[in-house]
Amino acid sequence: MPVILITGASSGIGAALARHYAAPATILILHGRDADRLDAVAETCRAKGAHVETARLDVRDRDGVATWLHAMDSAHALDLVIVNAAINGGDPGGDVETEAMAFETVAVNLNGALNVALPCVTLMRARGAGQIALVSSLAAFAPLPDAPAYSGTKAALLAHGLALREKLKVHGVRINVVTPGYVKTAMGGEYQGWRPMEIGAEDAAARIARGLARNQDIVAFPWIIAALARGSALLPESLRRLGMSGFKFKIRTGR
Repeated sequence: MPVILITGASSGIGAALARHYAAPATILILHGRDADRLDAVAETCRAKGAHVETARLDVRDRDGVATWLHAMDSAHALDLVIVNAAINGGDPGGDVETEAMAFETVAVNLNGALNVALPCVTLMRARGAGQIALVSSLAAFAPLPDAPAYSGTKAALLAHGLALREKLKVHGVRINVVTPGYVKTAMGGEYQGWRPMEIGAEDAAARIARGLARNQDIVAFPWIIAALARGSALLPESLRRLGMSGFKFKIRTGR
């Protein structure tokens, strides 16, 4: 009976992943911030035959998250952990991020992700099995000038994940990094700007699941945008700046 834990499962990609994996004889452990939305996702997954448990935790609470993960793993060993919880970055007015904005983004998107991933590394390494997926972004390859802290946290997850993948391979633990492009989600909808080749959350979930099943080191999509993003760092600054100029955005307020 596979046991799958997903953070940030109350909406967007996390919710779509929960629905994708929901099936009879599957245990889903779903984490989210919004209780009503999380319960709605859980009920949909139960209707598909999955056994579902939910939790509302602040991923910034390192001790609380670690205690929760150890309890979950003790009750039913975690097979797959998808570290997906994150927040938007960037200044709503398009100005330079304030210090408070930047540190909050780092606290949730990087420290919060590692608060989930690293205890799972310890647990899975001890038994020599398991898989952890870190949800990053194509912004890890092509940083968004309007969201430097967001881009920085996603780049850090990419580097950390790939390094861990090499270290843990001999211990039977698989690490994957997911770098989506634009996905139609509530969080993504807060961005006002060009969103080329945007795909639906269900489509994104299916692509992620396929990549994880194949144990791809980096699950990147859509491939055209992914290829351009991965090659952007090799371009001279003038060309890179020109290419990124079309990706300016502002964050919608008053929602």
